[in-house]
Amino acid sequence: MKLKKIAALAAVAAMVVSMAACGSTNSDADKSTTGSAAEESQNAGKDTLVMATNATFPPYEYVDGEEYKGIDIEISQAIADDLGMKLQVDDMDFDSIIPAITTGKADMSLAGMTVTEDRKKNVNFSDSYATGVQVIIVPEDSDITGPDDLSDKLIGVQQGTTGDIYCSDTPEKGGYGEDHVVAYQNGASAVQALKTGKVDAVVIDNEPAKAFVAENEGLKILDTEYITEDYAIAIAKDNTELLDKVNASLAKLKADGTLQSIIDKYIKAE
Repeated sequence: MKLKKIAALAAVAAMVVSMAACGSTNSDADKSTTGSAAEESQNAGKDTLVMATNATFPPYEYVDGEEYKGIDIEISQAIADDLGMKLQVDDMDFDSIIPAITTGKADMSLAGMTVTEDRKKNVNFSDSYATGVQVIIVPEDSDITGPDDLSDKLIGVQQGTTGDIYCSDTPEKGGYGEDHVVAYQNGASAVQALKTGKVDAVVIDNEPAKAFVAENEGLKILDTEYITEDYAIAIAKDNTELLDKVNASLAKLKADGTLQSIIDKYIKAE
């Protein structure tokens, strides 16, 4: 019995040593994996650049068959090419984009995103690459002629966009108040609500507005602009290395005419 007990104890000791050794190896592997993930979030050693967007915003980003197309898609590809990286496009709800950036699920975002003070609290922005104009879509027989006529109306917007932010703000800050705003998951849903009389107007970027009006009879864009804004690329606050690289790439694309040629491809001069 003693011999059996001694043998059993020896076997247990051997197993403990073996498990300790395995544990050490796994720990090292875990550290390596964790370190790798941390590096990936900072783009060190990565060969893929993950770009978050909301592909319901033509001509900046949209789905054509099984392909992502648009101004932001092509600019992202040009940046990835300049950095010697592959581009991966992750399509998601607009409201999910900044959380994806801050948690490291995406490296950057091009989504017709306007630079605002609130957004700058959570992410850094690159130099501006385009100017956006917020406009008002109304039925052709509407009595709304400009922003001042919206104070007692129901306004449709895309959730999380600057149209949503500005319109939902208090009248003291130039908005109409949350009670006058209905936020939809995408611009198309807001326009459909306008067509069916659920809202009186839609505030959205000028370029997708033109596409929506072209596809839907009986609607028009007011000549009076709601607001003008700058579009830029959102990047995590702690990823300043990528921010510097992206700004350098943008400078090259502006200097050699690539950036303007991409914009001109989708937005024709009127």
